[in-house]
Amino acid sequence: MICAAMLAGGIGSRLKQNKPKQFVNINDKPILVHSIETFLNVKKIDKIIVSSPKVCIGKTKELMDEYFPKNDKIIVIEGGSTRNGTILNSIKYMKDQNCEKDSILVTHDASRIFVSEKLIEDSIKYAIEVGAASAVISATDVIFESREEGKLNDIPLRKYLYHAQTPQSFNIDKFLEIYGDLSEDEIAKLDEAMMLFYLRNADVKLFPGNRNNFKITHPFDITLAETILKN
Repeated sequence: MICAAMLAGGIGSRLKQNKPKQFVNINDKPILVHSIETFLNVKKIDKIIVSSPKVCIGKTKELMDEYFPKNDKIIVIEGGSTRNGTILNSIKYMKDQNCEKDSILVTHDASRIFVSEKLIEDSIKYAIEVGAASAVISATDVIFESREEGKLNDIPLRKYLYHAQTPQSFNIDKFLEIYGDLSEDEIAKLDEAMMLFYLRNADVKLFPGNRNNFKITHPFDITLAETILKN
């Protein structure tokens, strides 16, 4: 079984929008809908799990009924209080469906609306081969590390640095095996799925992402996205 978990954010404060980011329109269509449309084109995916904050589940279901009526490939579930909590809820849904061993979960930030079918397919392929995979792009700027306010602590070598993107995919049984071995302190450090594999030195395949696959985070990103879609 291969499922895609669409990770939706909270209130889009950095977008200066008084509503959850996934409901913000880009060219008269909600951000969440743009991303789901691309995932629906990937035939390998059995289910698209839309993770929603509890207070938004009703609105999210209405949106799915409006844009994807009677599409049983899409399921809306309640997300967790953290990113990994949301991932665990998605895995639970898969297990409740009696998915086969070594099933793959593809996680994606819904606000990356320009994700391509190729990125999704590559993510699935490498997760099957290696166990976990993430799209990345090389860093083009020098990165300063600061562990104290306003103080430069380190300048890592740029040639070794990459920006993580989604989709990120992994074998759910490997995920659960490692998660069950983590301490509470290690679990507290988790802010994305690949960190979990890194903490136990499990292989993660980094494959080329795409600079067009940017995350809509700030008002300028909306303007840029609308310009791209109009061209």
